[in-house]
Amino acid sequence: MKKMDWKLPTQLCLYLVLLGTCVHAQSLHDRTLASLELYQEFLAIPNDANIEGQLEPNLQWLEREFRRRGFRQQRLKNAGIDLLLAEYPADSPDAPTVLFYGHVDGQAVDPAKWVLSPPFDPVYGYMEALPDGTIKYTKADQLPPDPASTDVRLFGRSSSDAKAPIMLFFVAWDQLRAEGVRPDYHVKFIIDPMEEGSSPDLPGAVVTHREALAADHLIILDGPVHTTNQPTLVGGARGIATARLTVYGPKLPQHSGHYGNYAPNPALRLAQLIASMKNDAGRVTIPGYYDGIDLDEGTQQLLAGVPDQLDAIHQKIGFSEPDGVGSNLQEALQYPSLNVRGMSSGWVGRAARTIIPATAVANFDLRLVKESDGDRLLDLLRGHISAQGYYLVPEGREPTDEERARYPRLASFAGKTSYGAFRTDLNGPTGSWLQSALRNTFGKKPVLIRTMGGSVPIAPFVNILDVPAVVLPLVNPDNNQHSPNENILLKNYFRGAETLYGVLREPLSGR
Repeated sequence: MKKMDWKLPTQLCLYLVLLGTCVHAQSLHDRTLASLELYQEFLAIPNDANIEGQLEPNLQWLEREFRRRGFRQQRLKNAGIDLLLAEYPADSPDAPTVLFYGHVDGQAVDPAKWVLSPPFDPVYGYMEALPDGTIKYTKADQLPPDPASTDVRLFGRSSSDAKAPIMLFFVAWDQLRAEGVRPDYHVKFIIDPMEEGSSPDLPGAVVTHREALAADHLIILDGPVHTTNQPTLVGGARGIATARLTVYGPKLPQHSGHYGNYAPNPALRLAQLIASMKNDAGRVTIPGYYDGIDLDEGTQQLLAGVPDQLDAIHQKIGFSEPDGVGSNLQEALQYPSLNVRGMSSGWVGRAARTIIPATAVANFDLRLVKESDGDRLLDLLRGHISAQGYYLVPEGREPTDEERARYPRLASFAGKTSYGAFRTDLNGPTGSWLQSALRNTFGKKPVLIRTMGGSVPIAPFVNILDVPAVVLPLVNPDNNQHSPNENILLKNYFRGAETLYGVLREPLSGR
């Protein structure tokens, strides 16, 4: 891999020396507290990538902040919005390279649903779950003297997902440099401006800029920590594929009195078809669906060691008995899922009519693991539907009269794989180094999650670069990400700064 061999300008070196001399006495806690004003400035910049031009001020703000800290920067041309790459060299040109990943875009907002303030007017407050299940939001009159020891939160779009990790990296970096220390590895930081839109152009950009992005280790700064709100490392994420199944009945909805018991009902057939895909325990019955997955004893011990509070999870979500895909939550996440995410047929509720519907539609999502290929699973699903006696109408059109006359069971099926899964051994070089950093920082082993249940669109990024990648989440699990009233618990903000400070200080060379 090509190492960075550029040198810092003389004036900048002098500035950094003076900086270390002047503010060496400032503690990380005080620096983190002082950073909140700058963070509010960052959060006040709207960042919906779907709105043309809205990401550019964010990228310019980041360019300014990286520049102030001595990073070399470049925009990486992209089919969509350009990526931003910032780099800082180690003392030794032969040192390893660590690539940090963060994204600066946020989900769309509905200002009417934000309780304490508009989404881009960050404000401090509290969030309380009431006995009836509702959430009470209260604005803080003022910031407590030591917000790290209280339950105060900062509310604003992207306050957790995911401007926080970028800001906390700056805080940790400033503290490190003020102490006259630098990482013993080359640092690269890639900013993705389209993550919330599934980063559709990222794989192509990575291929184009593969040399610029080359690294020995990848740290993904995204997502919340474990539900117990303890320091956490995640070895990977599931991929995702989606599908749509339509079962056809009569050409038009028919009167249920005239044709009930005679004209086939597509809603009932769809229900039967879906039921044939799983057993009563929730396991997929399609042969080959779970092929390639073998959880050895060491893996099972790792999964069992995650401190999931299952009774509390069941109570919060509202069910008594889980599906039987795995013996616990973490084990269940190691298998590909087959989830019905929506169904539609006829009219329901007050709009219900006494009819036999013309069609019944189900949409699926398939969460993929490292051992499963999305296209293969979609083919298995398609084959299963055919095996139940259905003729599959080519995608994009309705059945013809000839097909209706010839085939007693008609359906259409369409699916695609968005991206695959990735997984890194948490006891490998990258995971072991990060475990050491967190142990040295907090005095205990972090929660180790083999694979998160959700999917992140940077899996192709990881696989194309062929670099071991570990997710380092920092924010609180109850942060309302993607929803109104998104927030970061300031306890997590302060601890996030500690986490990244520990990572930047942790020796890597020679491991």
